Amino acid sequence: MQRAKLFFVTNAAMIAAIYVALTYVFQPISFGEVQLRISEALTILPVFTPTAVPGLFVGCFLGNLLSGALLPDVILGSLATLLGAVGTRLLRNAKPVLAPVPPILANALIVPFVLRYAYGVMLPIPLMMLSVAAGEALSCGVLGMLLYRLLKRQESAIFRRQDKRGQGDDFS
Repeated sequence: MQRAKLFFVTNAAMIAAIYVALTYVFQPISFGEVQLRISEALTILPVFTPTAVPGLFVGCFLGNLLSGALLPDVILGSLATLLGAVGTRLLRNAKPVLAPVPPILANALIVPFVLRYAYGVMLPIPLMMLSVAAGEALSCGVLGMLLYRLLKRQESAIFRRQDKRGQGDDFS
């Protein structure tokens, strides 16, 4: 039981670290009213493992915080990613093409209000919703689905492991 908890926390931490690194490396295009957050491609991971849900939330929180985002962005942006990750996890048994929809919608509905009220961006909210949705569609829909295809090929090797007795531990 303890091994399973340790595995869960360690796996979530690795996902968070990758999210933070991608957000930081691609910081110039990860923020603003027109954004392409490469790290959001990772929002496909809840299809494969529940550890991705807290990992994505913590990763987004730290990525925003360490990149100098304002507090409302740190909190609400992270909550948008959490909602998207939970939605993706709930759709794990649906058609794979539906998996990116929750993070696209969550960010399109939340981030424009953060841009308006935290950063003072005066573009029309519907326009920012479209802009954020387009960026999310590219990162979650296109890059995320590419990641999905790569991971799906090796799913059993990556997301399941064998213990010493040869019995598989399934963490999904």
